[in-house]
Amino acid sequence: MDIAGKIIGWIVSFGCAILFYSIGVYAQKREKPMWFWSGRPVDDAQITDVRQYNRENGVMWKLYSLWYVAAGVAEIWSEIAYLIILVLSVTAGLAILIRSYKGILNKYTV
Repeated sequence: MDIAGKIIGWIVSFGCAILFYSIGVYAQKREKPMWFWSGRPVDDAQITDVRQYNRENGVMWKLYSLWYVAAGVAEIWSEIAYLIILVLSVTAGLAILIRSYKGILNKYTV
């Protein structure tokens, strides 16, 4: 891959990483329960510990951002590794993210 392709790959990878990390920071600072990206609000009255719920939600998003950091770093050495990690981020990583959120929601829901 030429340097222009690598730069586009880095923009995509690190752009996604920054976006998801920012969602994590936002989640941890919220006073009301953070919702998942579907936009369906979480009822305050149903969450037992909003602060801890938001903290775990934020950590979940921050950890998800690491998949994209790994993809960007892998692109330095190998285009194939970059693509594999990026595809895993969008497929397996997203499935893990959804499962993690459901676990957090179940843990803090009355």
